[in-house]
Amino acid sequence: MEETQLKKFSIVMEGGGMRGLYTAGVIDVLMENEIYADSAVGVSAGAVFGCNYKSRQIGRVLRYNKKYCKDKRLASIRNWITTGDVYSREFGYYELPWKLDIFDRQTYAENPMKFTVVCTDLDTGKPVYHECPNGDVEDIEWMRASASIPVASRPVKLEGKRLLDGGVSDPIPVKWMLSRGYEKNVVVLTRDVKYRKKANPKMQLFLKAVLHKYPAFLKDLEERHIHYNETLEELASLEKEGSVHIIRPSSPIQAAMIERDESNLERIYQTGRADMKKDLEKLKAYLDS
Repeated sequence: MEETQLKKFSIVMEGGGMRGLYTAGVIDVLMENEIYADSAVGVSAGAVFGCNYKSRQIGRVLRYNKKYCKDKRLASIRNWITTGDVYSREFGYYELPWKLDIFDRQTYAENPMKFTVVCTDLDTGKPVYHECPNGDVEDIEWMRASASIPVASRPVKLEGKRLLDGGVSDPIPVKWMLSRGYEKNVVVLTRDVKYRKKANPKMQLFLKAVLHKYPAFLKDLEERHIHYNETLEELASLEKEGSVHIIRPSSPIQAAMIERDESNLERIYQTGRADMKKDLEKLKAYLDS
């Protein structure tokens, strides 16, 4: 496979909303230690935060989230009522990266690391894996699609598809990354080792009422806890085999969908940094073995 001839390792970044500040802490420590993957795949927050790993912008994720977490232009119920998106497309994905806290598109584009995001096709319920090579407006739209929460966001229309949160169909895309031929794979989770996803019957009834026109997507949502927990079991086996190296929170972390507490964002980020620093020598040994 031409794509995998010169590979070192890949990194898979789970979503989880503002728990993604954990991932930001992890990748910042990796960057500080000049540890860069050859290929990265991000889901939801793993996409919109993880892209800063390719643009090599240490500290950017924490900085802009703390600065604007109380700004209702970024996220609010009012946004949702007026536009259909809790997180504003115009402010969060245009004004913020291009004017207020500049996303380094040039470094992103020049970095040979592959960066792929996962979305879910609303009509088929299937995951869509899309490489974002340039860090331009179109790529940012793909990242936004990956992070567009069902009901809290409008579908994002790209390449003839209606797309929403990639975490619905493939929350931890380790199988996809393994299919690319990498022998060393780092997986960054945003849940602690004891976590298992549970069914939420009341939420499922609500989602069924709202999304009944999209049966395949709705089935993904209804079975999401099953597939997620199966993936965790598969990861445990892969870790024993040495195919993956997992970095996950050392203790449970919590964040609201609209997190206004700067101190909590800082706490989540610092947990990611601390866990990565503690794991650093083990990771290096894994990558060098």
